[in-house]
Amino acid sequence: MAAKFVNIDHDKPLLLPPDLRDWLEPDHMVHFIMDAVGALDLSTARVNERGTGSAQYPPSMMLALLIHCYATGTFSSRRIERLTYENVAVRYLSADNHPDHDSICKFRRENKELLSSAFHQVLELAANAEVFRVGDITVSVDGTKLLANASKHSAMSHGHLEKQMTLAQDQIQELLAKAEDVDSTPLQEGLSIPEEIKRRKDRLAKLKEAKKVMEQRAKLRLEEEKAEHEAKLAQRQSKEASTGRKSRGKKPKPPQEGPRDKDQYNFTDPESQIMKDGGSFEQCYNAQAAVEVETMLVVGQHVSNAPNDKQQLEPTLNAVSPAVGPVSEVLVDSGYYSQSAVAAVENGGEGPTVYAAMKRQSHGRSVQQLEEHPDPPAPPDGASVAEIMEHRLETKAGKDLYGLRKQTVEPVFGIIKEVLGFRRFLLRGLENVNLEWTLVSTSYNLKRLFNLGMRIKTG
Repeated sequence: MAAKFVNIDHDKPLLLPPDLRDWLEPDHMVHFIMDAVGALDLSTARVNERGTGSAQYPPSMMLALLIHCYATGTFSSRRIERLTYENVAVRYLSADNHPDHDSICKFRRENKELLSSAFHQVLELAANAEVFRVGDITVSVDGTKLLANASKHSAMSHGHLEKQMTLAQDQIQELLAKAEDVDSTPLQEGLSIPEEIKRRKDRLAKLKEAKKVMEQRAKLRLEEEKAEHEAKLAQRQSKEASTGRKSRGKKPKPPQEGPRDKDQYNFTDPESQIMKDGGSFEQCYNAQAAVEVETMLVVGQHVSNAPNDKQQLEPTLNAVSPAVGPVSEVLVDSGYYSQSAVAAVENGGEGPTVYAAMKRQSHGRSVQQLEEHPDPPAPPDGASVAEIMEHRLETKAGKDLYGLRKQTVEPVFGIIKEVLGFRRFLLRGLENVNLEWTLVSTSYNLKRLFNLGMRIKTG
């Protein structure tokens, strides 16, 4: 008996127009995203109110398209355009419309206010659905390095920049002298002295602009370092006054004025910085997130171009959405700790309580750490912030609470980088990458809410 096969006829006509909903599962995520976007207030979207020109795509469709594609790992506007033809879910979402990549990119770039509003409104939907408790929440704060849309080979150090400025100036003078000398040897065919002078003058202008930016950054850094220097001196003097003995070691060195030879400027994306990412140095931004520990939802986010997290605790908490209510505890690693940052956040007991590691935690636990120990005695009145923080993390309650940090915020970054595949910003400039990080966080949150079983009530 001969084998039987299903008849595959690529020329078979469809007798009736297909309904794309029949090709999607009823509980497909695209339905959830469309319902969620349909429940948002999109009045802040930028639209052409005059009605001139071609018909524009509705903001609800464009926003749902971006969120669905980011949530499923497609970020390029050209690839999103292609999915409107090739992907059933995307084709259904766009109602068989096919916005071109320019329209998609323009909508993403020009709707900062809408994307920010959508981030907060999605959390409001979750709060109304009682996915998490509003108020007195605990958040884990951490940062991750994401590649900028620029190569580190487009960066130049301040020391090398000054050498290049001198070289360009010397070459301009040499070309001017050559132009005045009628007996000079001509340039190669296709080259002219005026064009070569202009090219070097244009390069010199860019180098001068880069130098000016570096000097401005150096001034801002000097102000921060002066404040830190004065705080260290005050702490040293206070310790000497309390003990009656001179402090050991050298006095803290005053900060250095002006740009340093290793300061970097990138000509493709000047606001990005070279940062250590894993075992190598790359052109990056520092993306921050505050994650609610029970649901693993991103409740606050922003992007910085600072290479470390030392100054990021307060701005990240300020970015926490009002939709989730006040924060009661904050869990951070040792990179965020500083006496001034903790004091500013806790605000004399008016703000949330910070649990910050005072040093790097080693992997694994010794037998002594496994044994049960009573909580250490509370520090005396007038104890330093460091002593208070160390005591918090030595108590059983503090250890249990701090243990939630690495199992909440770090998996979120893992999902965004490994599952969604978002490792590089497509937009350039600090303002634009903040916009894109908001879109990534909103897309992650909606996918997380879908996986948690939340459903949107439709009218």
